[in-house]
Amino acid sequence: MAARKSTAKSNVSADELKHYYREMLLIRRFEEKAGQLYGMGLIGGFCHLYIGQEAVVVGLEAAAEEGDKRITSYRDHGHMLACGMDPGGVMAELTGREGGLSKGKGGSMHMFSKEKHFYGGHGIVGAQVPLGAGLAFSDKYKENGRVTFTYFGDGAANQGQVYETYNMAQLWELPVVFVIENNQYAMGTSVQRSTKSPSLWERGAAYGIAGEAVDGMNVLTVKEAGERAVAHCRAGKGPYILEVNTYRYRGHSMSDPAKYRTREEVQKMRDERDPIEQVRDMLLTGKHATEDELKAIDKDIKNIVNQAADFSKESPEPALEELWTDIYA
Repeated sequence: MAARKSTAKSNVSADELKHYYREMLLIRRFEEKAGQLYGMGLIGGFCHLYIGQEAVVVGLEAAAEEGDKRITSYRDHGHMLACGMDPGGVMAELTGREGGLSKGKGGSMHMFSKEKHFYGGHGIVGAQVPLGAGLAFSDKYKENGRVTFTYFGDGAANQGQVYETYNMAQLWELPVVFVIENNQYAMGTSVQRSTKSPSLWERGAAYGIAGEAVDGMNVLTVKEAGERAVAHCRAGKGPYILEVNTYRYRGHSMSDPAKYRTREEVQKMRDERDPIEQVRDMLLTGKHATEDELKAIDKDIKNIVNQAADFSKESPEPALEELWTDIYA
């Protein structure tokens, strides 16, 4: 079993670096706007923001190829945007409108896109892990060379179904990358208090699954590790585990005051390890972009997010007869 802790940086072009900056900034600004709409009462139910974790999904999408699949938990808006789903459709789903990607009936946790091979956020903790293995089983059966990214958190990593899935995935050599987005606090309990073995990826050793721990605040490091993982899977060597150590700046959901950690801890992470600021610094110090160019990107992203918010407010609510569509009864 691989025993690597990656800290290296990938060699990427200036255009790629700008793309990662733009993608992470889109997620950050979108989530900030979603938080505002929630506070205004325009988004109901649960709303789990991805702020702080942007480098994880942007880095792994950079390692993906067309046709690869992804499935995740309820902290899913960033994943949707990173795989190219329409921001307006995502925001309109959050507000429960007809223009949403699930016609306003799924909300934050239940959006899907067959076109983008996004198989949903899932509200039941850990439920997406065996589903992700099922997607990978389909690809292995079809011999199409595709890989499935199955995301779950440090809290879900203690679920029994995760280990049942590990066993089956390794037994059948499924092309699935298990991505543990370890944001350190699960719902509100630190990983130090909840988990005896602090290295979550090494639990795959019992099944002979390869893997590694990765700095999830550095998009280039995540991309590099993602490339190793997908190469392993595409070569027919079975599953791979990536424990991506990251940090969410907001509470578990919008209703969580996050009193289990100090403001100083969060601010220190923002000041010293913010994933977007790291790429911004690379662009400026490497003379790959000017301040004015980055301001123009920020302005463009804000326009996209504002348009998405406007669409989500102007789109009508679903018609009553929509209650009877897309059901098995």
